[in-house]
Amino acid sequence: MSDQNKNAYPDFVSVAEAVPDVILEIRYYSSFNFVGERIDGYEEPAALLSREAAKALQNVSAELMKKGYRLKLFDAYRPVQAVEHFVRWAKDPEDIRMKEYFYPDLNKEDLIPQGYISPRSSHSRGSTVDLTLFDMKAGRDADLGSPFDLFSPLSHPDCELIGTTQKALRTLLRETMTANGFMPIKEEWWHFTLQDEPYPDTYFTFPVRSPGQKGKSI
Repeated sequence: MSDQNKNAYPDFVSVAEAVPDVILEIRYYSSFNFVGERIDGYEEPAALLSREAAKALQNVSAELMKKGYRLKLFDAYRPVQAVEHFVRWAKDPEDIRMKEYFYPDLNKEDLIPQGYISPRSSHSRGSTVDLTLFDMKAGRDADLGSPFDLFSPLSHPDCELIGTTQKALRTLLRETMTANGFMPIKEEWWHFTLQDEPYPDTYFTFPVRSPGQKGKSI
């Protein structure tokens, strides 16, 4: 495994350009996330992906649009320094300002041991996305049974504590993603990684900003 500190982007593309129907709500650029502040490495509210992942996501978007849904993206490429920010925060027992929204039933000191916060993230390899469904007819996010980034068994894709419609929507999202080459995980219904990702052993550190913007890596 290697960390790559590059001033030039690898073959990554802007999701907004590659998949124009996707709605972006980049949570780690904002303060509405489990930390409660903008996360290191997020210089713009942009979403970047490897070219291969973006193409696969475009196919997902096209299929779901036919069924009345748009994709809403919360996160895509995540630089290593953002993951390091998460770990530092998780080790600070005093900072629990966002507990009631994101981990109401957990003690903060349990987040790392239980795997909710990890020192490595597949997002840093550039082919992982966090996303949900936006119901075009209703004009709002679809209800998939738990909010994004809720650290709880309710967020497990196979959770039996949610309603029938919520389960059906999770299934729709998962089956459409997997049919287009993405792999789910068992802890988060919103998280998917391209199976044939082009950088499986590389964890990038360049910041999140539009590919055309110049600047030094953090």
